[in-house]
Amino acid sequence: MENKIKQLLVSKAVEFFGTTIEEKSIQFQVTRKEFEGDFTLVVFPFAKLWKMSPQDAANRMGEIVLNAFEEIESYNVIQGFLNLCLSNAYWKSVLTEIDKDTHFGIATPDSKGTVLVEYSSPNTNKPLHLGHLRNNFLGYSVAEILKANGHKVVKTQIINDRGIHICKSMLAWERFSPLNENGERETPENTGLKGDKLVGRYYVAFDKYFNEEAKSIIAKWVQGDFEGFSEHVINEYKKFSLAKEGKDEKAQADLDAKIKDLAKNETSLLRDAKEMLVKWEARDPQTYLLWSTMNGWVYEGFATTYEAMGVNFDRLYYESETYLLGKELVTEGLDKGVFFKKEDGSVWVDLTADGMDEKLLLRGDGTAVYMTQDLGTALDRKKDFPDLEGVVYTVGNEQDYHFKVLFLVLKKLGYAWADKCYHLSYGMVDLPSGKMKSREGTVVDADDLMNEVVQSAKEMTSERGHLEGMSEDEKENLFRQIGMGGLKYYLLKVDPKKRMMFNPEESIELNGNTGPFIQYAHARINSLLLKAGEMNSFESGVLGSDEKEILRVLAQYTNVIKEAGKEYSPALLANYAFELVKAFNHYYQAVPILIEKDLATRDLRLVLSKNVSKVIASALSLLGIQAPLKM
Repeated sequence: MENKIKQLLVSKAVEFFGTTIEEKSIQFQVTRKEFEGDFTLVVFPFAKLWKMSPQDAANRMGEIVLNAFEEIESYNVIQGFLNLCLSNAYWKSVLTEIDKDTHFGIATPDSKGTVLVEYSSPNTNKPLHLGHLRNNFLGYSVAEILKANGHKVVKTQIINDRGIHICKSMLAWERFSPLNENGERETPENTGLKGDKLVGRYYVAFDKYFNEEAKSIIAKWVQGDFEGFSEHVINEYKKFSLAKEGKDEKAQADLDAKIKDLAKNETSLLRDAKEMLVKWEARDPQTYLLWSTMNGWVYEGFATTYEAMGVNFDRLYYESETYLLGKELVTEGLDKGVFFKKEDGSVWVDLTADGMDEKLLLRGDGTAVYMTQDLGTALDRKKDFPDLEGVVYTVGNEQDYHFKVLFLVLKKLGYAWADKCYHLSYGMVDLPSGKMKSREGTVVDADDLMNEVVQSAKEMTSERGHLEGMSEDEKENLFRQIGMGGLKYYLLKVDPKKRMMFNPEESIELNGNTGPFIQYAHARINSLLLKAGEMNSFESGVLGSDEKEILRVLAQYTNVIKEAGKEYSPALLANYAFELVKAFNHYYQAVPILIEKDLATRDLRLVLSKNVSKVIASALSLLGIQAPLKM
């Protein structure tokens, strides 16, 4: 209806206003609840054209619209806002159209260009944690929402399978893994541990021994023992130590941190890890075999976790492959004069003229950094999908600067398609105890958390009953649907840009803005429809204000999907589903359905309920959440 009014006003602008107008100047709003109306036209721009008061302009516009469209039943004017009331016949036609459209709200598949959505992108030195859950659920949902908007979508990840952090786990496993009675070091097979968890154990172990060695180095320096250290290191330590005198507690702590970093760079463990990285890039056979073996363990672990998450990927990229293409780009940039080389052989880009700083692209020893591989990955993807209309990087806001640099460097290299790259920057997930730290092992493991919420859902659902006639497999599937639905919804209902506090107990509650609350509404409607049996024509049914309120919310679904795709925000969809369920619950309590004596009115209410159920299931599906038929 809004589009029809826009078309009328634009096409008849000269006749109505004496001048042409742009469609964007025509704005509609949802009518405020305290006023009568289905939608509201903002009249102030037209008051200026007519040179009359907003009140008079609204009344004049109301007459134009009322005479032009039989769907408009009446209008009223409140402080210059034109509230339009649609006829019962119109709302019945809306219900009929929604009911006929099995995929209501969803655009024609592949009717728009190709968009690549990157998410997860883990390091192969540790298992996935709570932060990865928000990342995966967000990226997967955005991909599904873009599909619903008609885009052809490629779900992908870049697996960070090389670099100094990977070498730290490898080195720690070589140095600190105990031998069993068969003389074998720990493996997933002989320990029963998931491969990603086993490798993550040694990433933590590296940090433990690394800090111990740094601590012993500092102890030597305190005693005045500087044997084996360069003059530069000795002078830096003395400078920091002297600077502590007379400083307050915070300033001393900052200087102690600098001393600790200085000592860490002098540890044999870090030196050996760096040497291992150089060997890996030189394809040393022994190093490469260890790398491929341990990464293989991790991939098997990741696959299990992704299956539990309910996410998937269409295409995988590996940093171990794309960093080489990135090195070629760095060479290209040097040749073009876009980059420069320092005395130590490292390659940089100067972005000071763009309000940033100098950014390292290649270390002096020739090894790559994150930026190197991200440049290579971006080019690789464009080659694989020449028709890409956009790339969405789902990465935490701690990397905001990194992606500004990445997109700018690509543009400086002459790749105009960098303008089509978008960083879906999301806030970190905090715990009541504070920020998670992988190196210190203070993370919430993704597998453990998913198992916990499913177990909690099992306990909650078993206590409530309503499981009669279900097999054990069906029950277990229901517990997983509720637990995972609660977890996903909790992490997706918050605006992606916002940092959030996670409380697993709240996620599975049946009341409030939660996944199970929405799932339960779907199951309740399914039960209602099963009891009702066959439905017939509802054309002669009575459509009251309560039905209209539900239809108003249902009719918004298409626009909500569009807006969620435009903003890359599943939160818009999640909170729409919550508002729809709240409206339906009120309707369910206020209006008799099965006991309604007028059969046409009864069937109208049942058809309305069926389509609420359809939209709930559709919205949840776009969030990666299943809609149980029974709870």
